[in-house]
Amino acid sequence: MQLINAIGISASGMHAQGDRLRVISENIANADTAPLSPGDDPYRRKTVLFKNVLDKELGADVIKTDKISEDMTSPFRLKYMPDHPGADANGYVKLPNINTLVEVMDMREAQRSYEANLGMIETSKSMMTHTLDLLRG
Repeated sequence: MQLINAIGISASGMHAQGDRLRVISENIANADTAPLSPGDDPYRRKTVLFKNVLDKELGADVIKTDKISEDMTSPFRLKYMPDHPGADANGYVKLPNINTLVEVMDMREAQRSYEANLGMIETSKSMMTHTLDLLRG
């Protein structure tokens, strides 16, 4: 039963990292999205928060996505584009508070965590198969 629990715990980690990858992808897709009016704010970077939850069926803590929130602390970037419809009186346009390099690094970390959980599932499955082979014979 412990191996089945390990698979359930790893699957919850994969699901959480999948949510994180989707949010990072959205951030990257909107990294250069500018507002169409001078007073409007551009897209805000989103972040994912996780929490541990007791899964009563497994009898173990699993990881779940707690909430997806906007980054309200990082300032918007300013770019001089006087011809843009969203430019202010000085010719500057507010751009999202997204650093693409940071997003790519976060994406790589989420991908590695996803792969680690997948590796754990494969290892647990292999151990169960070997145990069944021993019991057969």
